[in-house]
Amino acid sequence: MASEKIIKQKRVRDVLISTIICNNLKKKYPNATIDFMCYTNSVDVLIGNPNIDNVIVLPHKIRKSYISLFKFIFEIRAKKYNVVIDVYNKLETNLITLFSGAYTKIAYHKWYSSIFYTHNLKRFDNTKETNYGLAIENRLLLLEPLNLEKRTLNPFPKLFVSSKENEDTVALFEQYKIDRNAKVIMISLLGSEQNKTYPLEYMAKVVEYVATHENVIILFNYFEEQIENAKEIYNLCSKVTQEKIKFDLLGNNLRSFIAIMNRCDVIVGNDGGAINMAKALNKPAFTIFSPFVEKKTWATFEDGLKNISVHLLDYKPELFVSLHHDEIKKNYTSFYREFSPDLFKDKISFFLNKNLL
Repeated sequence: MASEKIIKQKRVRDVLISTIICNNLKKKYPNATIDFMCYTNSVDVLIGNPNIDNVIVLPHKIRKSYISLFKFIFEIRAKKYNVVIDVYNKLETNLITLFSGAYTKIAYHKWYSSIFYTHNLKRFDNTKETNYGLAIENRLLLLEPLNLEKRTLNPFPKLFVSSKENEDTVALFEQYKIDRNAKVIMISLLGSEQNKTYPLEYMAKVVEYVATHENVIILFNYFEEQIENAKEIYNLCSKVTQEKIKFDLLGNNLRSFIAIMNRCDVIVGNDGGAINMAKALNKPAFTIFSPFVEKKTWATFEDGLKNISVHLLDYKPELFVSLHHDEIKKNYTSFYREFSPDLFKDKISFFLNKNLL
């Protein structure tokens, strides 16, 4: 079997889920060298993973300069990979793979992809029954040409937190006077984009539902540039609820967020990277999906207990009849207005009762 592999991806969530390829390859071929290529913003979710030997940062400048791209391609070619698995499958990675010198080149099927790859695999569509979510199933699909036994594959992404990171987070919680006996709930407050963000007044109601549970501490997850929206949600909450929120207990970077999430009991909120990172830390997750996002793809490991998600389609399917994805995305605000938190208030209560024992 080939001794070296390389996998490429872009966004934090996509990168994290793609690590299951590395985990399963290293289990099957422990002596293989497995490298992972990604953009700078995603490196932190790979730190500490014993199944990845080297992280190769894909410079953003290669997207703007063919000179930079081909210089980078020659650097990759010099590593003499036997196998390349391209999860990203865009022009720059098409070319990197084509000229990598690898004998086996694997990617998802596109009409032109046979030019670049030796194996072109058609993604599973919504007709496939899945317990893992299609995002997971489609990552595992890329291992098919490498003769790994399906029954032995582990579908669960994992994040790794060092003892030092844990110690620093314990100290941080003590600094904020968080009772060790309290249940700590992370709220994924805002999405990565406006069209993936549950309306602020609705999210405030979700926070209120969460706060009704006894002896809970609530943390908000948001980016620095989102602080005004976070304050708006906070100000919409009652004074009693505000007393349970540690508004500014935030990580300074992605690694510190991961360590903080590792000390939380559950996460509730918008679909996105935070939810997936929580699951990779084996934390229960309640996910609110944007109306245009395919729940069957991204609702990973749904079991009705530890992992529960809600989508407007679950409650008002008649709104989606004969509508194309792009039309739903374009009119996301009107769809979100229909998605009152009262629709799933009981589900949140059920989720918290089951997971905050």
